[in-house]
Amino acid sequence: MKSLIFALLLSPLFISAQEIIPLYQGNIPNSKELSGSSVGETFESGMYRNVSKPTLEVYLPEKEKASGSAVVICPGGGYSVVVYQGEGISTAKEFAKNGIAAFVLKYRLPDDLRMTDKSIGPLQDAQQAIKLVRENAPKWAIDPNKIGIMGFSAGGHLASTEATHYEKSLIENTNNTSLRPDFQILVYPVISMQDKLTHSGSRSQLLGDNPSKGIVDLFSNELQVTEDTPPAYITHTADDNVVDVDNSIGYFEALRHHKVPVEMHIYPKGGHGFVFGRRGWMEPLFQWLVDAKLIANR
Repeated sequence: MKSLIFALLLSPLFISAQEIIPLYQGNIPNSKELSGSSVGETFESGMYRNVSKPTLEVYLPEKEKASGSAVVICPGGGYSVVVYQGEGISTAKEFAKNGIAAFVLKYRLPDDLRMTDKSIGPLQDAQQAIKLVRENAPKWAIDPNKIGIMGFSAGGHLASTEATHYEKSLIENTNNTSLRPDFQILVYPVISMQDKLTHSGSRSQLLGDNPSKGIVDLFSNELQVTEDTPPAYITHTADDNVVDVDNSIGYFEALRHHKVPVEMHIYPKGGHGFVFGRRGWMEPLFQWLVDAKLIANR
């Protein structure tokens, strides 16, 4: 019995975070001071709401398994909640098991009560997360040139926004640290803010009910791809009735036409959130990481 308990404690299910760190030291940019009547941050059923103090939760692999690669994970939730446990923590543990340092980003949710400009709040946090991981790469035994970003659903919009909007720093960056992720991983992502393709709830939360065409185009990431956009791995289902798979297909096409390396896996069925019911969905992703020389053969 003791040996069984010991084995369980060493299994991936029992991998625990090394630390949870605040994303910013001192003042949080683009933040308003909350009034006493404002609803504070809550955590229920594995999800955060009303996030105003962003953090990174750190999951490091065992030293003998460490590849030097790292990924910042942006859980989804329609920019209304952060599906922290199901898409963040569980994914981070699987990465750590496979030699990749993982950082779960609890990002601020767009809110006019909490932000001067809610459209850039989550992106500021994604930029800060990449900056923080890159600047602390020696501490965590990470290669600063192998730091990627990953996102699910609206978190996929955030990840792809960071991957296409990294040149303009929206945070303090006196060291001129590169904010460009070295790769991007997108899981049933919202990509577009265009009327006929976007997830309307995510768009209204981020951009408001009547955004201008300029803002809609700016945050439609299929329109923001360049030859320097990071390589991408994309996965989705054809029957997703929440976030249309054409988001992924359109982004794939934009990347391909700009000669950015991209791999896409579309499953015929599974719906939105398919990762909760499909075992082994990360296996093709790990093979992509091997092929991209981000991790060694497993």
